Amino acid sequence: MPGHNAESSFNEKFRPRFHFTPRMNWMNDPNGLIYKDGEYHLFFQHNPKENIWGNMSWGHAVSSDLFSWQELPVAIACTQDTGIFSGSAVIDYKNTAGFGTTDNPAMVAIYTEHRNDQSKQSQCLAFSLDNGRTFTKYEGNPVLDINSPDFRDPKVQWIDGRWLMTIARPDLHQISFFTSPNLKEWEHLSDFGPAAEVGGCWECPDLFQLGDKWVLIVSLNPGGYQVGSGTQYFVGQWDGKEFIADDLHTRWLDYGRDNYAGVTFNDAPENRRIFLGWMSNWEYAAKIPTHPWRSSMTLPRELSLRDGLLIQEPIRGYGDRAQVAFTTTGGSIRISESAERYVEVGLRDGKVFVDTSNAWTDIAAPTVQEVEVNALEIDIQVYVDRGSVEVFACQGSISITNLTLIETDLTDVISSGDTTIVKCEQLSLSRLVM
Repeated sequence: MPGHNAESSFNEKFRPRFHFTPRMNWMNDPNGLIYKDGEYHLFFQHNPKENIWGNMSWGHAVSSDLFSWQELPVAIACTQDTGIFSGSAVIDYKNTAGFGTTDNPAMVAIYTEHRNDQSKQSQCLAFSLDNGRTFTKYEGNPVLDINSPDFRDPKVQWIDGRWLMTIARPDLHQISFFTSPNLKEWEHLSDFGPAAEVGGCWECPDLFQLGDKWVLIVSLNPGGYQVGSGTQYFVGQWDGKEFIADDLHTRWLDYGRDNYAGVTFNDAPENRRIFLGWMSNWEYAAKIPTHPWRSSMTLPRELSLRDGLLIQEPIRGYGDRAQVAFTTTGGSIRISESAERYVEVGLRDGKVFVDTSNAWTDIAAPTVQEVEVNALEIDIQVYVDRGSVEVFACQGSISITNLTLIETDLTDVISSGDTTIVKCEQLSLSRLVM
C-alpha cells in the first residue's frame, strides 16, 4: 500500500490495494482514531511479533487522506504481565491533565490494561507531545479501576465542557458512562443495557451526535447478524447523564460477516463523523490464509442519519478504487475473476443479497446474506478490492461487508435481469446477460 515503509512487497496474495493492512503480523480492532494537524491517526490492536492474536499492543499509522497510510513504530507496547487493549485518543487542548501546554497540547491515549492472568481490566493513560510518535505511560495508572475482569474499550470525548467516557461491561451486556474534569479522576454517571441483541459480550462502544439525535454503537461477539461478530446501534438522546434510546429495536450497522469493533474519529474536520471497522470476524479470523500479515480495515465511511437509520457513505477520493453502481428491480451482477470464481450482488424476492459462495474457501461461514427491503427499485454500490467486497444499498441505509478469497483481482462485471449499470470504474464490463 502506498506510504508504508515495507519489508513485504505489499503485493501478496489477497493483500488489499486500498484498505489499510499492517506491513506484517496480526491486527484487529481500530483504536485511538483521531485527527490532528492534517493527519488522521489510526492506532490498532496489533501483535508485533506473530501473525496470530497475542502480545496485544497499539500499532500506529497516519494518513492525510484515509487511503494512503504510513505505518509507524508500535505506539504503546505490551508488557510481560499486561496487554494494551482497545481504547481511544483525545487532544487535551485545555491541558486539563497537565501533560502538555495549551501551546503544545498532549495527545492522550485512554486504553484498557488487561492483566494476562485474566484477573482484571482497568483504564490507563499514556500521553504524547510529538503527535503520537512516542508515548509515556502516566505514572498514576490506572485512572479507573472497578476491580472487574471484564471492563474495557473506553471511548473518550470532550462534551459539554468535560470529558465523557463510554465504556463496555461485556459480561453484563451493558454500556457505562463516566465523566472527568481532567482524564485522571472519573465519576460514574449511568448505565445502558441490556437491550436488543445480547447473544454475546458487548464491546467497543461509541457515542456521538448526528443532527438532533445521538447514536450509540455497540459491537457484540458472538451474536452477529448471522455468525460470530456483529455491530448494532441505538438511536436516541444524551441528556448529559444518560443515553435514552428512542426504542430498543435491533438495528444492525452491517449485514455482512466482516465489519466489527468499528468506532469513529475524534476531531475529524468539519465535524464529520467518520467510521472505520475491523474487516474480519472472530469466528474465523485466525484462519484467513494471509501472510505475512493478517486482517485489514474497512473503507472509511462518513455517517449520517435518515429516518432513524444510520447512513454510510464511503469517503471519496483515491481514484483507483474498483467500484460498480447499478439500479435494479429484480436482477443482479456478477463481479468475477473467472467463470468459476465470482461474487454476485443484486435484488431477488424483495431482498438485497450478496453471495460469496464462489469466492470463499472451506472455512465454515455463511456465504449468502439477504436483507429485506421495501422498494420496487433499489440502488446498489459495490466496492471491490483484493480480498473483500463492500456493498451499500438503498442510499447507504444497508451495508454488507464481506471478505472474499480470490487469488487475483475481480475484474469483470456481468449483468442479468432488470439491471442498469450506472457507473463502473477500474472494472471491465465484459458482457451483459439479459
